[in-house]
This record gives sequence, C-alpha cells and structure tokens, in this order.
Amino acid sequence: MAEHTTPVAQAERQLSRSLKPRHLSMIALGGAIGAGLLVASSTAIVTAGPAVILSYAIAGLVLTLVMRMLGEMASASPETGSFEAYANRFIGRWAGFSVGWLYWWFWAVTVAIEATAAATIVHQWSPAIPQWAAAGVLVLLMMVLNLVTVRTYGEAEFWFSSIKIGAILAVILTGVLALLGIIPNTPATVSNLTAGGGFFANGIGAVFTAVLAVIFSMFGAEIVTVAAGESEHPQAAVTKAVNAVVFRILFFFIGAVGITIMVVPWTSMTSGHSPFVTLFEVLGIPYAGVIMNVVVFTALVSCLNAALYSSSRMLFAMGRNGNAPALFGRVSGVKSPWSAVIFSSLIGLASVLLNYFMPEAVFALLVNSTGAIGIFVWLIIAVSQLRSRKVLAAQGINVLKQPGVLKMWLFPYLNWAMILALGALLVFMAVTESHRVEVLISTTVAAVVVVLGVLNARRQAKG
Repeated sequence: MAEHTTPVAQAERQLSRSLKPRHLSMIALGGAIGAGLLVASSTAIVTAGPAVILSYAIAGLVLTLVMRMLGEMASASPETGSFEAYANRFIGRWAGFSVGWLYWWFWAVTVAIEATAAATIVHQWSPAIPQWAAAGVLVLLMMVLNLVTVRTYGEAEFWFSSIKIGAILAVILTGVLALLGIIPNTPATVSNLTAGGGFFANGIGAVFTAVLAVIFSMFGAEIVTVAAGESEHPQAAVTKAVNAVVFRILFFFIGAVGITIMVVPWTSMTSGHSPFVTLFEVLGIPYAGVIMNVVVFTALVSCLNAALYSSSRMLFAMGRNGNAPALFGRVSGVKSPWSAVIFSSLIGLASVLLNYFMPEAVFALLVNSTGAIGIFVWLIIAVSQLRSRKVLAAQGINVLKQPGVLKMWLFPYLNWAMILALGALLVFMAVTESHRVEVLISTTVAAVVVVLGVLNARRQAKG
C-alpha cells in the first residue's frame, strides 16, 4: 500500500528554505576557491609559464558553459540534489543514480583531503597536537555546524568565503599598486609576461597540461544549484547566483594569477609554494607567510564545510527519490538532513583515519578514485541539458517561453562542443603519465557505479 502523507507530514520532510542569494553565491565560491588557487596555482604557473593565463581562460570557458547549462535546468526547476534529479528525469534512473553517488563520493573524500591539509597547518602552529586528532576534530566541528539550521551553515560559509575573497582582492590590489610604481623598487612590469623564454615559454602543449590542474581547482561552483532548493526564492536566487558566481570565479582566478606573474617573474615561482606568498615576499610585505597561512587554513575549512554540505544534500536527495536508502531522506526538527550529514561525516572521518593509521597507498587510492569524477559529472550535466528541452517538449513544456529561465547559448551546438571537449580532456588525462593512474582508477569506480545504477533502475522498474 502506498504511504499516505498529510500536508503537515510532507512539510516536515522538507529542507528549510532560508538561504539568501548572498549565501548561495558564497557557498559556490566556498566550494571552488580553495587551496587549488591559493597554493596549487604555483604548479600550473611552473608548468605553462606566462601562458598559464590561457589555461585559466580555457578552464573558465568550460566552467561558464557548464554553469549556463546547469543554470537553465536549475532556474526552470530548482531542486535539492540538482543535476542528480535532472539526470533522473532527462537521461534515466541509472544516470541519476550514477551522477549522484559519484558526486557524493567525490565530496566525501574531499572532506578527508581538506581536513588533512588543514590539520597540517594546525600541527605547524601547535606541534603538540597530532595531525590525525586535529583533522578529526575539524570534521566533527563541521558535522555539528551542518546539523544545525542551514541558515547557520550559510552564514558560516559566507564569512569563510569573505576572508578568502578579501585575501585575493588584497593580492590584486597590491599587484596593481606595484605595477603602477606606487610600491617602489619592485620587479613588477608587464614585460614579465614575455620574460624567461617568452609567453609560451614551455610550449603550447604545456598550456593544456596546466588546464588539467586549473579545471579541477574550479570544480565546486555547481554547488550553487545543489543549494538552490534551500533558498527563499529558488528560481530568482539560482539565476542571480549562477551569473554572479561565474563572473567572480573568472575574475578572482584569472585576475589574481595574471597580476601575480606580472609582478613576479614566473621563473621565481616554486611548485607547491603559494605564488601569492611569493608576491608579498618579493614586495617586502611583512608577515606574508603567516597571513597567507591563516587565509589558506580558512580556505581549507571553508572547502571542508562546503564538501560536507554538498555530499549530505546529494545523499538526502537520493534518499528521497529511491537512489539511496530512505533513511537518508529524513530531516531533523531544524530541517537538517541529519542522517545524510552524519553518514557523510563518518565516511570523511574514516578516510582521515586511514590516512594516518594505514599504508599511505590506501589514502592515495581514495584520492585517485576521485581524479576524473568532476569531468564525469560535467559530462552528465551537458547530456542532461541536451536532452532536457526534447523531454520537456514531449510533456508540453517549452522552457524558452518560461519567464526567469536562463537560456543556454547556441543550443545544441555548444552542448555538443562541450561534450566533445570534456571527452577529449579525459583522453588527454589518460595519455598524460602524471594523470593516467587517477583517470584509470576513477573510471573503474564510475563503471562500477553505472552498473549498480542500471541494476537499481531495473529493480525499481519491476516495482
């Protein structure tokens, strides 16, 4: 017998809709702006030289198109779980199951990665605190934060992200002052873009190699549509947030890196050492290392917070539609998906403990298993949006005539171009030695999840 729910009972199963547009924008930035920009951008600079600006522009173009496609679907139908729900609806049950679990796995492992990196900084500040203990405490603190009202989470992420953005703006402003000569006796000059071997110092191929590092650092912006279902005015909020997030990410990424390599010759950069710390050190800014350590720590905690939020909301959505145990679709008295939050936290905590108490290869295997998942998720988003208009048209719905809906540009040509580009990126990863292992492991994980998705779809079809 089908379960009968009264309107009151149904409302009790819903998440709270208390996020404001400023929360949505900062949640997306919180997921996308982290150590990948603040520290790992040095590796991209060393790889491509001054032409790394093109690497960021290419990755930014991919992000813009993915967000536009997702924006059309999300503004037409804002839902918690977002693209998992769209894949269910526009491709098939197996696709929704697959993208949902892959996305959840990516962020569950990211919880451990961010906590471990943040714990390293804590250990530097206070060597008496074991790294594993610091990482565990951080995960548990973020779990508690995610168990209270979503408004509290949104406020926390707003201030975490504000600190990161303030630091990036400080980098850009300081660099501009140096270029204008207001900060004297510096190596700052636009000619640094062609110094040390020219703009393409390491060749055209290096630009595309750097794209791999850059594009993964931008993954996370799609969180804005996952959170849309918990906003006060979902359609208006997601439309505004998608447009704002893309612009801000491109400005912060390209602006900060571009200014930095004009102020400091790219040959002075060291892979793994924040290029922004290098900039402040070269300009003689006191306590640059300490300040950036605080900023990087904040960025890592912010990404940890966003990772736990994303994984729990995706698990909640899957629990609600049959792609995960129904237990995960339940909410607490404060409208928080308590079981999804706790389960995602425990997986992240288990991964943290594996890193410290098991062979290092175990944790490396977990990290590699997420290597290409971002590309898989973006591919499914592109295919979902490609099919969405046809599916909706068959139901008598014309998206193009709906008010307030973002429209994908040059449909379907840019969709196909994006699908081919993302496919080519996977092939490029497979033939690049430094990425071959991660793409093979993550492809194997994806294949297993797809098989489980097909079996789950058949089970549901049989009733």
